[in-house]
Amino acid sequence: MHRLTTRKDALVAAAALAGGLLLLSVHGYSTWSEDWDPSAWARLVPLLGLSSALLMRRTAPLTALAVATPFNFADVAMGPSIATAMIYGDALYAASLYGRRRTAEWLLGTTVVATVCVAAGAGVGLRGLAVGVIAGSVAGVVWVAPVLTAMAVREHRFRAEAERQRAEQVARLAELDRRAAVTAERARMARELHDVIANHLSAVALHSSAVLKVPSLDRDGVERAMEVIRENSVQGLAEMRRMIGLLRDGDGDGAGEDPAARPRLAELGRLVRHSARSDLSARLEVAGEPPELPAAVELAAYRIVQEALTNALKHAGPGSADVRVEYTRRSVVIDVLSPLGADGARLPGTGSGLVGMRERAVMLAGEFDAGPDGGRWRVHAELPLDQPFTEAR
Repeated sequence: MHRLTTRKDALVAAAALAGGLLLLSVHGYSTWSEDWDPSAWARLVPLLGLSSALLMRRTAPLTALAVATPFNFADVAMGPSIATAMIYGDALYAASLYGRRRTAEWLLGTTVVATVCVAAGAGVGLRGLAVGVIAGSVAGVVWVAPVLTAMAVREHRFRAEAERQRAEQVARLAELDRRAAVTAERARMARELHDVIANHLSAVALHSSAVLKVPSLDRDGVERAMEVIRENSVQGLAEMRRMIGLLRDGDGDGAGEDPAARPRLAELGRLVRHSARSDLSARLEVAGEPPELPAAVELAAYRIVQEALTNALKHAGPGSADVRVEYTRRSVVIDVLSPLGADGARLPGTGSGLVGMRERAVMLAGEFDAGPDGGRWRVHAELPLDQPFTEAR
């Protein structure tokens, strides 16, 4: 239900009526002639009408102005008074501020024309330029000034609202950026945890299963399996300590890290040797002269080879897993070929390994592809050396 007035407007109307009564009591009005001097009771009617119109100055500003205008003309006909002039000016101000923008523009034009007419009429009717200027000035202060003030306040409020909305939009964008950064960091940590835990533990599980399933395994075979298990356990613990240290310190400079916990492509030979099974050998071929690699490229290349060999251990059939790393002037090219398994995976997988390898290559603006190729499973990655990258750990 639409309200007739507000508490503030009721107080404004009451204050206007009280001030008008006070000015009437001290004869705060003028007369057109000695023969035309209405009584105070007659002047009370325009004052009451104008004051009651102020009750709707916010809820229905145009209606308030329409109600106030006849009472204002009646007061002017009796002889302008200070109180009614001020109240009518407030009605013009409220209609221009709380009404539509076009209403304010229309009122500005109307009051300007009315002011010019009053000035001209007073100058011609009373035959005096000074009288016309004074009348026009008074009319301008009472009619034009409130409209101009309201338009200035409206423009200020519009700009303030625009700035507020812009600030809210900036805050929303900052929150979206923060959430995106958190999501990206969670994805990065998920990849690192997968590489550190899944790869090493997969190797441990596979070799320990081999020892348990072959009771007649000779001493040398047991020692080789235990050596692989120990190597993967130690390496996994070292890399886990590195990650925990990075999370605690919150920096990526690597100060104080265990050197053994930082994977290097120079360690691929050891990784390949420990990625063999009794029925699956592994070989490494390096082509080209290794350049000085960015840390992100070197880590991504190592993790891709590590994940590809882990998948070969879990899924490949008997044969040989061949790893080829080629260094060029612009990129590091990785190819891992392994036999397709006929009996399915030896250990269950989630498929996140391929996703992680692809994400690592994409973040470095590189290329990645994996799939069957002539009876073998091929993992191919090309990591550029001259592209901006976002991951340095």
